[in-house]
Amino acid sequence: MEALNEPVEDIAWIPVEDESAPGSVRRAASALARRLGFDEHRAGEVAIAATELATNLYRHAVAGAILVRLRRIPNDAAVELVVVDAGPGMADLAASSIDHHSTSGTLGIGLGAAMRLASWFDSHSVVGRGTVTIATFWRQPTAQRPPRIAAITRPMNGEAVCGDACAYRLDGEATSVALVDGLGHGEIAAIAARAAVRAFTAGESDPNPASTLKRLDQALRGTRGAAVAIVRIDPSSASLTFAGVGNVAAWIDDGERRRALVSSAGIVGNNARTIREVTVPLAPRSLVLLHSDGLSSKWDLDAYPGLRARDPHLVAATLMRDAGVRRDDASIAVARAS
Repeated sequence: MEALNEPVEDIAWIPVEDESAPGSVRRAASALARRLGFDEHRAGEVAIAATELATNLYRHAVAGAILVRLRRIPNDAAVELVVVDAGPGMADLAASSIDHHSTSGTLGIGLGAAMRLASWFDSHSVVGRGTVTIATFWRQPTAQRPPRIAAITRPMNGEAVCGDACAYRLDGEATSVALVDGLGHGEIAAIAARAAVRAFTAGESDPNPASTLKRLDQALRGTRGAAVAIVRIDPSSASLTFAGVGNVAAWIDDGERRRALVSSAGIVGNNARTIREVTVPLAPRSLVLLHSDGLSSKWDLDAYPGLRARDPHLVAATLMRDAGVRRDDASIAVARAS
């Protein structure tokens, strides 16, 4: 079967720290909608939702930020908003999403308006830790939801470009996911990361992560090189095959424990000679997580009641918020076993 890939591009992380921030979010989301060919009415709905989400964040949250991103599928495209904050969180998220509901004497219309206008909307909140919301706006009327695979990147402080990248491929029931951490940061690292993604998504799908890494090693010659981890999830055999080179972390979390998958030493693009590949059993409902060293490995999904069972996009955004460090590029990919 032909392998398919859904391009996702993280456009900009916008801190929501002052009253001008909602305007910045609106302009970024509107510009992306125009770039993607949204008609005037749909672009207006995106602008309204972006403004309401950012205003709600500024008025009620702590350390809020919104990621404006692009998502594509064959014959359509979407503006996606990833909204994160560090508190106070909501004990009753459903009630807080109803128009005019508020806990602080102001109109709580942000979540309700965005929920109505979005093609797909989901949110998770923990009191004292904060809220994560994903709102996707497809150009065409559709109930299309994001896939059960999530990937988010964030550049280090002071950089406009992230040197990390994520990609995935679908091949029948199997899914292959790659996470790339270009050496260094900024544009030079991004050149290597983009080259790795192009090589990963080009041609027919390869069921062996190790041989894919060897192909990427050739494709990255002449770049700074990268750390790369690739997993192939096969629900038909309830197994996962993994190969990695460099310091990308790889984990399986089955709800009872998490276990690490160990990469080989080296740099992809610099004659990575030793590439070990392992195949391990994968229990249903397990989460598979890959992340660069821009995230600490000290996260614990048990700290977020109910999150493990939610959409992988919420998991990825939550861990980026709480485990991500600002002194390095950061990336995380989360996939569900079935």
